[in-house]
Amino acid sequence: MAVGFMLAHPYGFTRVMSSYYWPRNFQNGKDVNDWVGPPNNNGKTKEVSINPDSTCGNDWICEHRWRQIRNMVAFRNVVNGQPFANWWDNDSNQVAFGRGNKGFIVFNNDDWALSETLQTGLPAGTYCDVISGDKVDGNCTGIKVYVGNDGKAHFSISNSAEDPFIAI
Repeated sequence: MAVGFMLAHPYGFTRVMSSYYWPRNFQNGKDVNDWVGPPNNNGKTKEVSINPDSTCGNDWICEHRWRQIRNMVAFRNVVNGQPFANWWDNDSNQVAFGRGNKGFIVFNNDDWALSETLQTGLPAGTYCDVISGDKVDGNCTGIKVYVGNDGKAHFSISNSAEDPFIAI
């Protein structure tokens, strides 16, 4: 969620970092393997292999390849140069904002569900949430969001969702 916020918000210079797996071994509250460097064979860093499902192999994690991150990079590119607009919050841990008339994002980091009709600033139409899916052959594989002629859309996000945010 934090990377999604960073990529949606216009402030600053963004950088997406990827990582690798290491065998964690906690003893007395400390990971005794915290010194382990990148995946290697006898000190030679392993190549990053790409699996058929687009994930990485050889103990590389490659967060930048995850659908949510990859799609938020595309979102950022689409909204680049658009003003920060239509801020909404619930005085707790639910926030939403738009980027001009090009994008809108909603976050639910509360312990309860979000169900709100919000002003998006977007033109009327059906939008695909880039967090829960992709747009394939003109169809959404994830959540569809309907924006009315008034620029408003209803958002429902469970607090127990795997990814409790929506970006359109």
